[in-house]
Amino acid sequence: MKTSRMQLLVHLDASPRAEQRLKVARQLGKRLGAAVSALYAVTSNLVELPFTPEFGPGVAATLRDLDDQRRVRARAMFDSSLASTGLPVSWAEACDFPVMGVFAQQALYADLLVLGQYDPSDVECVDVPFDFAETVMAISGKPALILPYAGLPATLGETVVIAWKPTRETARAVAAAMPLLQAARRVHVISWTEEDQDVLIAGEGLSLSGYLKLQGIEASWHPQGKKSGELGELLLSRAFDLDADLLVMGCYSHSRAREWLLGGTSRVVLQSMTLPVLMAH
Repeated sequence: MKTSRMQLLVHLDASPRAEQRLKVARQLGKRLGAAVSALYAVTSNLVELPFTPEFGPGVAATLRDLDDQRRVRARAMFDSSLASTGLPVSWAEACDFPVMGVFAQQALYADLLVLGQYDPSDVECVDVPFDFAETVMAISGKPALILPYAGLPATLGETVVIAWKPTRETARAVAAAMPLLQAARRVHVISWTEEDQDVLIAGEGLSLSGYLKLQGIEASWHPQGKKSGELGELLLSRAFDLDADLLVMGCYSHSRAREWLLGGTSRVVLQSMTLPVLMAH
């Protein structure tokens, strides 16, 4: 009987943080017995520049050269990183646009994505859309481990906080995080009571605590009472208080006509996160 393996897909660009994502993906791959693939996906300078009458062959050639330089830097980082011993990683490049659609299509064949948080203060980070992570999750439906731009904790997945809400998104995030939860030293569950949250059933129903115990996980519960106000900052504060090095939560959105907008808690966490967050939409 063949042993099943996970597939991780890590996003690469020409920024220094791409090397961090690659390193984490390799470490996770080794820990989870997973295959790791890297996809270089950035927006071309040719796409970003609006058309004008002055836009001639010389300008186009210059922009293509800048694109090539970015790709060469990223590939050099990739080759240098893999020169050290460790899990091998395959390389691929997005050759079509928009890059979020290309990456999301490739994500369909992966179990977990490794992405980076958008840094609004990085003026040089213009080749990756600001909503790359959330859009890729929404299009592909795949869970993602998002790494903060401020740096990583010394460990990853030793103390995990689950932001529990009885929804599809959170349930999918917990399922995706299960291998990490099973290997964690401590698992905490934070939840807020909401109106119409509980359903009435007869007999022995299912619950998150029972589900986790079935997987060999003994979690500590931290009920927070009734939901009030914005939870994003409060959730990050509680994760900090518990010395968490991983947060597991659902990624919520509001659909408005042709727009896809993040919900308040998801938006705050993605903007202010200081620890890795495993999300699912």
